[in-house]
Amino acid sequence: MSVEGTWRLTVSTPIGRIEAVVELRERDGVLTGVAHGTGEEVPLDDITVDGDRLTWRQAVTKPLRLNLAFDVTVDGDALRGVSRAGRLPASKVTGERRPGLEYQA
Repeated sequence: MSVEGTWRLTVSTPIGRIEAVVELRERDGVLTGVAHGTGEEVPLDDITVDGDRLTWRQAVTKPLRLNLAFDVTVDGDALRGVSRAGRLPASKVTGERRPGLEYQA
């Protein structure tokens, strides 16, 4: 299953909801990605697809400096799962693929 595309995510954290846009692209068999949100753009690391499971890591500096690990299940144009930041409680993640959506700052 292809996970390529532009995904609009909502992360429900203890300090409130965070909206983000994640762009995933495959080139020469390698999946790469970038996340846009809270005024910054960060690359995705260690992107892995195993069946319908998608995982990646990213570092953010806003609203706090954190290293995040995402673990989501993709079902067509929807995804749901969790994001973890170290020892903090897991945050619920939901998202939808948005055909033709390009990130606008």
